[in-house]
Amino acid sequence: MMNKPQIRYKRRPGTVGGKLPWNDRRNASSWRKVVQIILLAINVYIGITFYYWVRYYETGGETLYLPRPGGIEGWLPIAGLMNLKYALETGSFPAIHAASMFLLVSFIIISLFLKKAFCSWMCPIGTISEFTGKIGQKIFRYQNQINLPKGLDIPLKGIKYLLLSFFLYIALSMPAQMIQYFMMSPYGIIIDVKMLDFFRYISGITLVSVGIIVVISLFVRNAWCRYLCPYGALLGLFSLFSPVKIRRNVESCIDCGKCAKNCPSRIPVDKLIKVRTLECTGCMTCVESCPVSSTLSFSLQVPTKKRQIALSGIVMLILTLAILFITIGFAVYAGVWDSPVPDHYWFDIIPNARMIGH
Repeated sequence: MMNKPQIRYKRRPGTVGGKLPWNDRRNASSWRKVVQIILLAINVYIGITFYYWVRYYETGGETLYLPRPGGIEGWLPIAGLMNLKYALETGSFPAIHAASMFLLVSFIIISLFLKKAFCSWMCPIGTISEFTGKIGQKIFRYQNQINLPKGLDIPLKGIKYLLLSFFLYIALSMPAQMIQYFMMSPYGIIIDVKMLDFFRYISGITLVSVGIIVVISLFVRNAWCRYLCPYGALLGLFSLFSPVKIRRNVESCIDCGKCAKNCPSRIPVDKLIKVRTLECTGCMTCVESCPVSSTLSFSLQVPTKKRQIALSGIVMLILTLAILFITIGFAVYAGVWDSPVPDHYWFDIIPNARMIGH
């Protein structure tokens, strides 16, 4: 068998300064940063607004009042799982924390169609983890972050699936009636406030643990996402059914290995024709790294026409945000985005939130 001719590329065709221009079909990083910044800004706004909302009731109405942001429930994935089971089992929407379910559903839909794009395009924790790694590169002036040996990397990746199994057991082992009883209980109603208190009154052990993860993330690329995030593990399972995948054209591939070298998940893209692994986050870094524009694509195979429809960065931006906001819009239209808790009840329960559940 004859070897393919080795072709040297100093720069991708059409690049400016070694980088793809913003309007290039393969340019995903620019558009991904736009989505990341939008979602990070939204989450910062949600956190600040929610804090002032809680403080208003804690002080008996003497501080600034801001409406409760329903998006805070995106930080309640277990509640989302429990309410999703309740909805599937009863055929009706849950009365309390329905927003957590709708947000989870939007992330699942994104994973079913676009791999784990939520993790690389939208998740604020994933964005912070990625930026932390880049800060580490600038501070310590190294070109590539540390790659753990496979003997350590593979077992560590199993941790997030063990955590997922634990949370799935908690969320799904309860029957619908018990889920409703829990959500309607004082503890269930204020689990979002309890979450805020977890960060406001963070324990020393938790603070040290967070510090360790941050330090590791300076050297190990996306350490939290790769090894510890159960949310990403859940979405990875759904992403296996996604029709959109990274595909490699063997004929035009020059075997430079840049795609595998730059992949945040260390997937051997250069050895595969189609990337099926649940570790793929759809970040399109490999596509952008390839020096031959026709070789790698994040695409949908059309069986009837025997061709592929490649997704660009701008298309990913539109699709991810559209799925998220259409789902939220449906929840608002259905009247279940906000939990129907009377105002006087908040004045009574929020000041005592730290005592509930102890």
